[in-house]
Formats: sequence, structure tokens, C-alpha cells
Amino acid sequence: MSVFLNVLVPIILIFAAGFLLQKKQILEVGAVSAVALYILNPALVFRTFYTTEPDADLFLIILFAILFLLLMLLINKGTGLLLKWDTEKTSGMTLATTFMNAGNYGAPLILFAFGDTAFSYSIIFMVIQSLFMSTVGVYIANRSSLSAGDAFRVVLKMPVFHALIAGVLCQAVQLEITASYMDAVNMLADAAIPVVMIVLGMQLAKISVTSLDWKVIGIGTMLRLVISPAAAYLLTLVLQTGPTLSAVLIVSAAMPSAATIAMIAVQFNSSPNMVSSITLVTTLGSVPSLWILLSIFGV
Repeated sequence: MSVFLNVLVPIILIFAAGFLLQKKQILEVGAVSAVALYILNPALVFRTFYTTEPDADLFLIILFAILFLLLMLLINKGTGLLLKWDTEKTSGMTLATTFMNAGNYGAPLILFAFGDTAFSYSIIFMVIQSLFMSTVGVYIANRSSLSAGDAFRVVLKMPVFHALIAGVLCQAVQLEITASYMDAVNMLADAAIPVVMIVLGMQLAKISVTSLDWKVIGIGTMLRLVISPAAAYLLTLVLQTGPTLSAVLIVSAAMPSAATIAMIAVQFNSSPNMVSSITLVTTLGSVPSLWILLSIFGV
């Protein structure tokens, strides 16, 4: 019960604040999201990569993210063939179950549950997932008219990508940033997590579910909340990651579908109702599933 009360409830309350804020229509989600996207998240990403020296764990996170992406794409492809789904339905399921909410939900949960070192790992994984969503995710959602080159150009325009490059370069050349400037970066970076949590609550409030296909939603929920962390666990065994890094990667993989992916599905008309439904149901279902998972890790 302590896991639920001390880790999950504080996060749920922040999500609920954003949800109620959006229901009252006090703020537009786009405006708040833009602050996080263009200012706060880049500051957090820059600080993480500026203060993180390249090591074996960084390489393992990148390798894990690539292998996990490929594995989930194969699982979804096989599911689509087995159930004889058309391309649009398979694409929608792939979007909903391959890309998890590693940022708005996963990063704060890992911070509360495992501490600062694990949080640094989760931010690196979050950035990689963000890049994948903006390239592979956009490509899957609009594969009929979007080339791989177009998807890559989307990444080049992302503020977090610029922050990543800046952080890596400054770390590589050992650039000393004066305390006053670093304090400014820290102020913005520290604000990123609570703001993106509020944004998630606001995004969930905007999800419209007109009709629920419970068979499809059940498959999507199983893939996202059960098969995904199981696949992550197998990959951590293969890659022989340490205990803390393994916990971060498995818990991150157990996150619900990313709300950003629901917006991408709506924008490109890639089974938007199905993706939105799975996003909402997996977010609700993640409360008991993560409770069980964190208990297994002894949190």
C-alpha cells in the first residue's frame, strides 16, 4: 500500500489537476505544452547530457531503446498478420503499443520510486523515445505520404534535439558554465517535470472516445502493459544491465501509451479513435499494473 500512497497517488493528483484545469477550460493545452516543449524540456535535456559523462550505461540505454523499438514493431506486425488487420488498423495498434509515456509519466514516477541516478537514466531514455515518436511514429502514422527523410527532418526541428546536441558538445569539450547561468538552466529544468505532468492531465481531458472496441482495446492494453515490460525484462537479461538501469528500463517500458502519440494519430488520421481509447484505458490501467511492478522491485 505504501507504493500506492507514496509514489502513485502524488503523481495521480498532479495529473488530476491538469485534467480538471482542462475541463474548466482555464488554459489551452497547446499553450502550456509549448512552454514545456520549447523551453522547459530542452533545459532538462541540456542539463542531463551536460552533466552526464558518456559511459557503458549510456551505450546500453541507446542499444536497449533501438532493440526494444524493433521488437515491438515485429510483435505488432505479427499481431496484425495473425488477426488479419488492414494496414491502417495495424499502424494504429503499432502507434498505441510501441511508444510509451516515458516523459510525462515515466520520468516523475522513476524519480519518486528510485531516486536521482535512476531519474537521469529515465531522462536519457525519454529523449530517445521522443526522437523515435517524432520520426518512426510520424512515419508509421502517415507512411503512405511521408518518406524516411521527411521524418528525419522533423527531428532536426525539435528543440530537445538541439538541446541534446548542445549538452553533448559542452560536456565533450568540458565547457565550464558559470554558476549564475547554470542556476537559470536548473530553474527551468526543475520546472519541466511538474509542467509536463500537468500537460498530460490536460491532454487526457481532451481525448474523445466515441465507441469502444473492447477486443482491440484489450489486445492493445495487454501489449502495452504486459508484453512490453516482459520484452524489456528479456532485453535487460540479454544486455546484462545493472539493477538500477534494469529497473528504469523495465518500468519505463511498462508505462501507458503516450498521449503525444494519440495527438499524432488524430493529426494524420491513423485510427485515432482506437489509439485514443488505448491511451486512455492504459493510463487508467497502469495504476494497478505499476503498483504490482514497483512492489516486485521492492519499492
